Amino acid sequence: MPDLENPDDPKDNAKLKAVLVLVATIAFVLSPFLSQPFTGFDPAQMPIPVTRPPIQPAGYAFSIWGVIYLWLLAAAGFGLMRRDTAPDWDRARWPLFASLAIGAGWIAVALTAPVMATILIWAMLAGALWALFYAPARDIGWFQLPVGLYAGWLTAASCVALGTVAMGYGLGSEMAISWLMLLVALLMALALTRRLRIVSYPIAVAWALVGVLAANGLTPFGAAAALGALALLGLALRQTRG
Repeated sequence: MPDLENPDDPKDNAKLKAVLVLVATIAFVLSPFLSQPFTGFDPAQMPIPVTRPPIQPAGYAFSIWGVIYLWLLAAAGFGLMRRDTAPDWDRARWPLFASLAIGAGWIAVALTAPVMATILIWAMLAGALWALFYAPARDIGWFQLPVGLYAGWLTAASCVALGTVAMGYGLGSEMAISWLMLLVALLMALALTRRLRIVSYPIAVAWALVGVLAANGLTPFGAAAALGALALLGLALRQTRG
């Protein structure tokens, strides 16, 4: 653990941020074990119960969190031990810290307050994307890829949360809102994939969309989710070859 002797020294400030990112990451990783399991917003907490929104991926898709948690934890440890004072790492730390710190308490909020949880998950996404925009060009496997996977899943999860709350408050039919959220997720993901050029980001969104296909079967909605996943993976493949 680095010594933080002089808070006015830029290097000590950078070390402090590296420590904070690791602490926030640990809290984020431990949060599922410190609260009740989260399997979706409680239908009873909204005016109109929503038990199974079409936009929500099948349960198996949430297993991606295991990879996200472990990769982010490894990345935070690497950042502290090997890149604690590196300027290119330092500039991305505050937004990543903000995202992870919010995420550490997100499940507890989601279990009781779906509207607030929806606001917070969009804030988590904003922080993760901000961090990616300032991500170091080197050490791709230690920053860009894990944070990209995290941000990609958050892109899908944010749209699911917003759609579910919109359904629960009677802002439209479940199917109409699901189509709208699918379109929003795809437009965001395609634009950000082109901008970020980080392969793990579209892979995470595509994984969620395949989960939507699994949940809905070969319906028009499920087929649209599958086509969206193929479009994202195709774009990612072209970028890696380019």
